[in-house]
Amino acid sequence: MIRLSAFADEISADLDEQIAVLQSEHIAYIDLRGVWHTNILDLSDQQILDIKQTLSRQNIGVACIASPLGKVSITAPFSDSLQRLDRAIELANIFQTPFIRMFSFYPPILSEEDVESGAVVDPTGWRDVVHTRLQEMTLRASRSAITLLHENEKDIYGDTIARCVDLLQSVDDPHFRAAFDPANFIQCQQTPFPDAYNALHSWVSYIHVKDALIDGSVVAAGEGQARWPDILHRLRKQHYDGFFSLEPHLSAVGQFHGFSGPERFRQASQAFQKLLQDMQWEYA
Repeated sequence: MIRLSAFADEISADLDEQIAVLQSEHIAYIDLRGVWHTNILDLSDQQILDIKQTLSRQNIGVACIASPLGKVSITAPFSDSLQRLDRAIELANIFQTPFIRMFSFYPPILSEEDVESGAVVDPTGWRDVVHTRLQEMTLRASRSAITLLHENEKDIYGDTIARCVDLLQSVDDPHFRAAFDPANFIQCQQTPFPDAYNALHSWVSYIHVKDALIDGSVVAAGEGQARWPDILHRLRKQHYDGFFSLEPHLSAVGQFHGFSGPERFRQASQAFQKLLQDMQWEYA
């Protein structure tokens, strides 16, 4: 059976408020990204223990460690990324989830002089470096039976359909899979359905729930250009049985964190749950 999860730091920085809203929406899982205004990878061991005990008492499971791995320049020291990955793996084991969300690095930022001269960054020039790094990260994750979920985020190397396919084909490992985000594809002038879905469906192991208008502004699922009813019907036909994780971004969108607030999160949750109910697709 499919299950609902959420980036609950979109509700509030406070863990108790996150849980209260999740429970009011009958959502039993969480994508751990941030608590108390701090990224999950930067919390202390004691804070992690407190979170684990609180979630356990409230019967909230952890679907994924929603890390920012790979959301740095490709020119940054790779040793830093590996150290962060080790922490993410440790947390995945603590919270008993097989999934860590990650990204495929930013191409270098051009200097002002380069921009003035009309130069542009060609991401394909960094293909070999990106692929080598992701292969090493996947190998390290696989040793702990952890699957890395690559999110197609705007402006990272793997933001377009073609580069996502190339990454997944190149790494070619069951511990490196796709977290499918339709809204992000829209923001990259890519067509999420049918184009991105048809190209990537054999690698999709996780779904991020948000939508966007043609100008890139984020809206609740079903209100934008993502064609959510079509995506859901195709997923059901192909026997998808994983997580749908709400990441609404309805109030604010940042590089490392989106925000909706309690009421707008509920709006996004109810919009998506209605889509599932309309097609009588049972979920937990």
